[in-house]
Amino acid sequence: MGSDDDTRDRRASDVPLDLIKERDAFVRSFLKKGVEYTEQLLRENGELREELDQLRDDNTSLRAQVASDDAIRELLVTVEELRKERDRLVQRSQKLEDTEAEHAGRQAKIEQEINDLANLYVAGFQLHASLSPRRVVRHVCDMLGQLVGAEAFVLYLVDSSKTIVPLAHEGLEEAPSSIDEGVGPVGEAILTSLPIIRERDLHGGSIDDPVAVIPLTAEGRAVGAISVVRVLSQKNEWANVDHELFQLIGHQAAVAMIAANLYDTDKGPKDALAGLSEKLGS
Repeated sequence: MGSDDDTRDRRASDVPLDLIKERDAFVRSFLKKGVEYTEQLLRENGELREELDQLRDDNTSLRAQVASDDAIRELLVTVEELRKERDRLVQRSQKLEDTEAEHAGRQAKIEQEINDLANLYVAGFQLHASLSPRRVVRHVCDMLGQLVGAEAFVLYLVDSSKTIVPLAHEGLEEAPSSIDEGVGPVGEAILTSLPIIRERDLHGGSIDDPVAVIPLTAEGRAVGAISVVRVLSQKNEWANVDHELFQLIGHQAAVAMIAANLYDTDKGPKDALAGLSEKLGS
């Protein structure tokens, strides 16, 4: 019997050489494919890790985006609430402005009414504040200039011959002349006891065509008239108080002048009142 080495050599020599090569080639091929497969697995694993990392980043970004969207939505809700509150405040402010404007208008109207009443009070008081004929006429002229705003005017009286004579005048270049009853606007106003008041062109009047004629009446009869030839340049129309002043002067001026004229012939208030009780008792 041979040795074991001889036996192993003989067995190896019994195997064909090409099979050994094929085996080695198979082993090398198998190992190579294993290596390639392992490398492919490693690459795929790396790619999966990268995709996982990307997904994690995307997830983080999405979480941040969702949080940002929630914040934006909350911000939009807050902005909408603020806009509604702003609209409510604007509406309230507008109502307050309207109310304030209304109150201001009412206050201005009240102040104007108080001013008008003050003018009427002053006019009525001044007409009867004196029993001097000269002062009564002076008061009438002051009222026309200061309260009515007349720049040029004439105060007429009817004398015993029924001729209308100028008693006082202001703002005229020439002295006015007497007028026959029923002639012109002044004569017509005295004849009818009705005022003649122009509502337009208050600056273009003349003696023959005044802008206003107010008859002065006593016990329903015209005893004179006020002729407003033109008004001040800043006055473009008659105010309500002007018409009331015309009415007050028309009814009170003649009475004041009559009282002052009668009183002027007496020696004092006691003499002027002499016999009054007897007349009231009769």
